[in-house]
Amino acid sequence: MLKNWGYLIIIIALLGFGCSKYQKLLKSSDMDLKYEAAIKYYDEEKYEKAMSLFEELIPLFRGTERSERVYYSYCYCNFQLDLLYASAYHFKMFSTTYPLSEHAQEALFMYAYSNYLLSPIPTLDATNTKNGINALQLFINTYPENELVDSSNVLMDKLRVKLEEKSYLNAKQYYKIFQYKAAIIALNNTLKEFPESIHAEEITFLILKSNFLLTENSIKQKKVERINDTIDAYYTFADSYKESKYLKEAQTIFTKVSEMKNKIKTENL
Repeated sequence: MLKNWGYLIIIIALLGFGCSKYQKLLKSSDMDLKYEAAIKYYDEEKYEKAMSLFEELIPLFRGTERSERVYYSYCYCNFQLDLLYASAYHFKMFSTTYPLSEHAQEALFMYAYSNYLLSPIPTLDATNTKNGINALQLFINTYPENELVDSSNVLMDKLRVKLEEKSYLNAKQYYKIFQYKAAIIALNNTLKEFPESIHAEEITFLILKSNFLLTENSIKQKKVERINDTIDAYYTFADSYKESKYLKEAQTIFTKVSEMKNKIKTENL
């Protein structure tokens, strides 16, 4: 038991010494010492300690030979600590501040990649997803021959899938809450923006069904026009998806809406 307490006391003492040494370093006016320590901490992956030192050194070393390395390392400290908004900002700043640096292209990619990592799940706000796409496109346009262009295109595709999924879910939500007019508009917009969507078949069917349900609940003056819209939606669906699992229901809708049309014709005779 006493032996264990002895080890604990030694560990606490060492930790205290380490903290004391770092605090003295922070208070030191020796910038060369701070620079060497920051690089050492960075190489040892002690990013929090390194970042505090680099943060102080950035304005002091501006315009010197060390400024580029200090800022470059500071950018990666932010990234390694998952401070992705700061990471994106500083990598972008590095690429514009040091456009001739050997790290300029890498920094612009890391700006884009940080934005990519900020992209949330499709049900949440899509601003960061769009920012990620724009940042990756900027990298591709700026350095079209860079070896990371292919990877950037893959990342962009993943972000576009998120936008597609969000558009689909938002449009389908209108259908679920019985807002059929809004559903028709939103579903059509999703198909226009993402014609190759994995949900295209379902979306096309939901456009048909929304038109039909809107027709059923329409006043007489609007019914004829909406019947015709439903028939058009049926032919669009049936021509595009001849083997669809929704086809039987689509045919039932077509039969019902055709009966509505014939009934109106008979009433107008």
